[in-house]
Amino acid sequence: MATAAATSNWLRGRVKATPSGDSLVIIGSGKAEIPPEKAITLSSIIAPRLARRGGVDEPFAWDSREYLRKLCIGKDVTFRVDYTVPSIGREFGSVFLGDKNVAMLVVSEGWAKVRENGQQKGEASPFLAELLRLEEQAKQQGLGRWSKASRGSIVPGASEASVRKLPPSAIGDPSNFDAMGLLAANKGRPMEGIVEQVRDGSTVRVYLLPEFQFVQVFVAGIQSPSMGRRAVVDSVIEPETSLDESNGEASAEPRAALTSAQRLAASAASATEIAPDPFGREAKHFTEMHVLNRDVRIVLEGVDKFSNLIGSVYYPDGDSARDLALELVENGLAKYVEWSANMMEEDAKRKLKSAELQAKKDRLRMWTNYIPPATNSKAIHDQNFTGTVVEVVSGDCIIVADDAAPYGSPSAERRVNLSSIRCPKMGNPRRDEKPAPYAREAKEFLRSRLIGRQVNVSMEYSRKVSLADGSVSAAGSADSRVMDFGSVFLLSPSKAEGNDASLVLPASSDQPTGINIAELVVSRGFGNVIRHRDFEERSNYYDVLLAAESRAMAGKRGLFSAKDPPVMHIKDLVTASAKKAKDFLPFLQRSTRLPAVVEYVLSGHRFKLFVPKETCSIAFSFSGVRCPGRDEPYSEEAIALMRRKILQRDVEIEVETVDRTGTFLGSLWESKTNMAIVLLEAGLAKLQTAFGADRIADAHLLAQAEQSAKRKKLKIWENYVEGQETTNGSTMEGKQKEVLKVVVTEVLGGGKFYVQMVADQKVATIQQQLASLNLQEAPIVGAFNPQKGDIVLAQFSADNSWNRAMIVSVPRGAVKSLKDEFEVFYIDYGNQEVVPFSRLRPVDPSVSSAPGLAQLCSLAYIKVPSLEEDFGQEAAEYLSECTLNSSREFRAMIEERDNSGGKVKGQGTGTVLFVTLVDVEAGTSINSAMLGEGLARLERRKRWDTKERQSALDNLESFQQKAKTGRLGIWQYGDVQSDDEETSLPVRKAGGGRR
Repeated sequence: MATAAATSNWLRGRVKATPSGDSLVIIGSGKAEIPPEKAITLSSIIAPRLARRGGVDEPFAWDSREYLRKLCIGKDVTFRVDYTVPSIGREFGSVFLGDKNVAMLVVSEGWAKVRENGQQKGEASPFLAELLRLEEQAKQQGLGRWSKASRGSIVPGASEASVRKLPPSAIGDPSNFDAMGLLAANKGRPMEGIVEQVRDGSTVRVYLLPEFQFVQVFVAGIQSPSMGRRAVVDSVIEPETSLDESNGEASAEPRAALTSAQRLAASAASATEIAPDPFGREAKHFTEMHVLNRDVRIVLEGVDKFSNLIGSVYYPDGDSARDLALELVENGLAKYVEWSANMMEEDAKRKLKSAELQAKKDRLRMWTNYIPPATNSKAIHDQNFTGTVVEVVSGDCIIVADDAAPYGSPSAERRVNLSSIRCPKMGNPRRDEKPAPYAREAKEFLRSRLIGRQVNVSMEYSRKVSLADGSVSAAGSADSRVMDFGSVFLLSPSKAEGNDASLVLPASSDQPTGINIAELVVSRGFGNVIRHRDFEERSNYYDVLLAAESRAMAGKRGLFSAKDPPVMHIKDLVTASAKKAKDFLPFLQRSTRLPAVVEYVLSGHRFKLFVPKETCSIAFSFSGVRCPGRDEPYSEEAIALMRRKILQRDVEIEVETVDRTGTFLGSLWESKTNMAIVLLEAGLAKLQTAFGADRIADAHLLAQAEQSAKRKKLKIWENYVEGQETTNGSTMEGKQKEVLKVVVTEVLGGGKFYVQMVADQKVATIQQQLASLNLQEAPIVGAFNPQKGDIVLAQFSADNSWNRAMIVSVPRGAVKSLKDEFEVFYIDYGNQEVVPFSRLRPVDPSVSSAPGLAQLCSLAYIKVPSLEEDFGQEAAEYLSECTLNSSREFRAMIEERDNSGGKVKGQGTGTVLFVTLVDVEAGTSINSAMLGEGLARLERRKRWDTKERQSALDNLESFQQKAKTGRLGIWQYGDVQSDDEETSLPVRKAGGGRR
């Protein structure tokens, strides 16, 4: 007996499937991961039955199902159960699509018959009368299964023509299925299909149209969690029984309800089933909701060794199509599978791998408990800056001067390696390594576009890299260094970029704008994209880089060209003999002005140039103009000026002669500006008339520039008195050496450190003033706005004490919160660190007006390795252990003063005292102790070449010899390089002790 449902029990849902022309599977509209679903057969109507495996359709069965599928699939409906038939376990109901009764629509189009013999049992639709009327109307019009000719007779052959001719099923009998033949005929070609069943999230069964070939397709490139062991009974969503139209009882056809024996067998089988893997049901549900009973496009990618079809599945979404594999991976419902992904195109593979990586990072669904493997890279956050490119090291490495950093500070120039790309290596002339093919071309390509141009830099990650071969090294390896990687964007592209304008990123609030330099390099074939391991950090624009590489490959550009790489033979006259250089003089004098490129700034007035016309490199120096020597005041400043002005720039030169060392002498112009004049006007060079002013271009302008600097007392002329020549600031104040009692407050490395004078009464006075202040309340954002160079009070992180500090760098834009960070330099101790805005306070003018108490010193007579050099860290640690103790006093004997640093601008700047530092208690020299430990070497320079100073060097020689004999520290492999190597003293951020 049927059981009638309550007439008011209306429900809402969405149509998930239409198994036949009179039945629907409706899923709930709740927010559950897998909402409940209900199979509803439309009350009082019977549609023709579709064929089961090996069977034949009833006439018009496919057309009937297609009408209902296209009408309802994926749409929201309102429905209720009118009655149930417990004996067959089915529910019959009324379904409304909007305000239209679905059963009426089906009957009115002639795709179902009305069953009217269940009224007495309560097995009838409430709309039976209207259904009968619509059926009669359809018959009269000859619609659907009632197709008739004009005279009312059934259309001849219409019934037979409506029955599908099904080929052998690839699922039911795979032996009769030619998978390779189907692939060969259709590989890469979209095939129309309708998904009839979803076995699991990444396996679907499809009717391929128009032949109705029923095949199983494994989605290429992915695998969803397993649904476990399947039941014996097929799980295709299809009514297993029908009601005979004559008596309403379950028919005895193969569609009949399961017998008790079958149910028992199914129960026994279910007892041995394996439960689905975690998120297996969710993956299957996702696939069902997007492709079940939907029109899809199948692109066959390959066949596995078991003749299973591997393909990509695309389903419609409005006017576009979505990739089922990509959607599953992005939602954490499938993993990337290499073996089947290899059948796909590179772009599709790349998208899947990228989507899986993001799902792992977000720990979506099946990746909830995922633990990433250890990698050798780490992300860099909040290190975006704008600057000017001052040097191109190679095709994938540049040096950028940070616009926000103080000019001349150690952090002013930053080395940036382009993320996720690798260009050919430039080689190493010292080891006789020649540049790899296209290395010069890659470097020149960047140089011509970037030098002197403003860029946005977005730092992304750092990685420890082996110094030997550039490969990623194990953490803690002694022969490795940490390199910083980022994306660089060229601002305001010039007309010269031409086609490069297509690479400009659109404006965005959270991304930089401009041309992506890495993309530009790769697209021209000058670099490869690095294939990162899964959880290695990579460029934020990795997909863009891969696309650029694909374009370069397709266009056979650069590294991907079939042609032999270009060969350039450059004559290096810098390392050649002076005679060889003199032989080239006539060739360089043929043109009045000769184009050249500045390859290296050797000193303020001496450079290494590349002359393209003669394909040679030369050493070049200004005629009649000399800058301070490398160890003289203002030498580094002159070098820094020339680096900013002409390094790697296109210049013009006029060669006058060549000196006895093989250096060519002449004049050099950049953008029609004589660069010797720039040096002289800045007070960083002197004019030497001994060269002969008549041979020097613009000689009168050079003289005017020097006189201008003298009048203004700039740099080397700061102590100039007209009519009296003076030295450049490296003078001793009297014959008697000055000795100071000091305590060391900070060690920087490279033999540099800060001290406070023990006898200075200002130390105690300022400490008392700071201790008396009440600094409990946090500053008010907006009311207190410290700027770079301002003196403020900052709370030192090590002991929470308040100290005077100078602002070194500020966050971009206005201060927005107490967490905004400032870099500060503690002027009384020499420390430098980054502190939040909440740890800053304005300072009373009476306290801030006193000069800083920290004095920068360097150990005299010796050269200590910088922090980046071998044993640099050990030297800094040893110096810290010997000096950083608040109770230990030292005698600092001043051997020389260097005033070239000018006024204090931050850590590592200002006047430097070269001292012999003696431990008062032990009576030992720190200078000699460093030599004895093999952590320093004697510095034999001209500035020490006096009788008194030579004696001091001789005394220290024994300590160095002891370290050499014992192969200690820097001497462990024998003698080390000479003092003439090009080095710089990097300055460490805050660290070490305070008092």
